[in-house]
Amino acid sequence: MSAFCASVKPLSYTLCNGNGRQRIRASLQQRRRTSMAVVAMSTGSFDIPIMVNGCSGNMGKAVIKAADSAGLQILPVSFGSPEESGQNVQVCGKDIKIYGPSEREDVLATMYNEHPNLIVVDYTVPTAVNGNADLYCKVGVPFVMGTTGGDRDLLYKVVEHSKVYAVISPQMGKQVVAFLAAMDIMAEQFPGAFAGYSLQVLESHQAAKLDTSGTAKAVISCFQKLGVAFDMDTIQMIRDPEQQIEMVGVPEEHLAGHAFHMYHLTSPDETVSFEFQHNVCGRSIYAEGTVDAIIFLAKMVRSRADKRIYNMIDVLREGNMR
Repeated sequence: MSAFCASVKPLSYTLCNGNGRQRIRASLQQRRRTSMAVVAMSTGSFDIPIMVNGCSGNMGKAVIKAADSAGLQILPVSFGSPEESGQNVQVCGKDIKIYGPSEREDVLATMYNEHPNLIVVDYTVPTAVNGNADLYCKVGVPFVMGTTGGDRDLLYKVVEHSKVYAVISPQMGKQVVAFLAAMDIMAEQFPGAFAGYSLQVLESHQAAKLDTSGTAKAVISCFQKLGVAFDMDTIQMIRDPEQQIEMVGVPEEHLAGHAFHMYHLTSPDETVSFEFQHNVCGRSIYAEGTVDAIIFLAKMVRSRADKRIYNMIDVLREGNMR
């Protein structure tokens, strides 16, 4: 089975409350207007300040590493759980302080006041999606939402109402997104092309992922439009490490972070079969896609684009990925 295997010095800020908080909020509107006109940011060199929320998680760390390699400015603050509040996480030699829910608004307002070109990146947890997005929209800071889950309809509604620029996508892997887009085009243009075919789906992820892959569901929905009858409950989810090694072929070093998918189609008379497969080892494919989304979003903000909400298809279509 083949696989795509992907394996600032800290700054000091004084966070304000009371009169200081009022001063920061009073200046935000002017700073927002100023930030739209700032031309000092060079997207050619990717000199963009970012705040990565969820920096203690595997995806947060992967994004910071990819962003650092691309030359983005990593701010030394991040949102986390109440239990993580006050802790420091070191990634790429940078000390990043984690702030809990009660401090989020002051921290974000301070960062945005200091860095009017700020882009926030969210890789937290599903239960934090809507609350975090509400705050980003309240402060007015552009953001990339890579966290899955939450109330997605409400998420889009809040962002649309706020007019904040955002890239929202549960799948940040550029090549996987391109595959999904191709499947969607095929389903739209050739409905019923696989009518009568049977489908088997196997997906393997790290044991910590308890839910069914959203990517697998998206691909299956395309096959359903192509005429295939399939019950989502019959997806074969592999989470046992021993089965992943022996049956799926996951390299042992990637058991803690991988995404192997197989879709097997068979004709009614069993004389024809098709197989689609995409295997990812590690998290670098998602981290690199996130960096492209950051750079894309910074360009949209700087150009004052009419459209405000984007996804990874928009990033792909823009065509300036690294």
